[in-house]
Amino acid sequence: MAKTDGVAILDSWDEVRTAWQVARLGTVSGAAEVLGVHHATVIRHIDALEKRLGAKLFQRHSRGYTPTEAGRDLLKVAEAAADQFGQLAGRIRGQGAEVAGDLVVTSIIGMASLLVPVLASFQQRHPQVSVRFLTDSRLFRLEYGEAHVAIRAGAVPDDPDNVVQSFGGIESALYASRSYAEAHGLPQGPEGFVRHRFVGVEGDHSRAPYHRWMAQHVDPDLVTFRGTESAAIFEAIRAGMGLGFISLDEAASCPDLVQVMPPRQEWNAPLWLVTHVDLHRTPKVQAFLSHLKAESRDWIGAGPSVLAGRG
Repeated sequence: MAKTDGVAILDSWDEVRTAWQVARLGTVSGAAEVLGVHHATVIRHIDALEKRLGAKLFQRHSRGYTPTEAGRDLLKVAEAAADQFGQLAGRIRGQGAEVAGDLVVTSIIGMASLLVPVLASFQQRHPQVSVRFLTDSRLFRLEYGEAHVAIRAGAVPDDPDNVVQSFGGIESALYASRSYAEAHGLPQGPEGFVRHRFVGVEGDHSRAPYHRWMAQHVDPDLVTFRGTESAAIFEAIRAGMGLGFISLDEAASCPDLVQVMPPRQEWNAPLWLVTHVDLHRTPKVQAFLSHLKAESRDWIGAGPSVLAGRG
């Protein structure tokens, strides 16, 4: 056989599908009816596939066809392939006129409490949509289809193949736990930082403006707790391990926190809605963007406007 086994099986997908129906239904006539072909075609497909594979796939008997061990293995593979094709069809439909299929949204870590209710209400409105919400320190590549919509923070994304819209920003302030404040007091400003401990981010990958500000105003030796996840940093501050930055939204949910310094413009992290130009105008993406903007008016201030990109 000149081709690899995998390529050969792909070339005989019609035969595999026929064998799958025979295994599932147990009879040639049942498979022929489902497939809309003559029963002689079913037999010819099975014979050809057995010859190609060099193995018997069925035991023939008076009541019909029973899969052999090889036939059962083929049935599992065919079922998995059919399921994958079904998912593919759903994704393709989701890119067309129907608001259905997968919707993949990625955001910066820490926005789940705001975004999940929006995703839930969108899915209630469009029950044929399957939602995937992804957060990670890395950037998901829209051009590779890793996400339909991205919410990013920091400098304006500048990929020319992306449509970028302003999406308000995150206000943050310097906080401490009430227990820390009672035990150590609070600084009146940066000049008093030398007498305090701090909670910060591990590494220099963070794009948050307040992390850069902290690096400029706080001695690294005073940062006695570092984390890679915003949830860990939040819990460390709440546990009294030091002073640290928390968004106003997160802090509002925790009465045990005390604001050390009020928000500053230089600490604000602008947010951006990012979509790839090839998907930006699809009904599914447009429906979600419209829903997101409507549901988020209370926490992003002025409505978003297109700032960069094309589409």
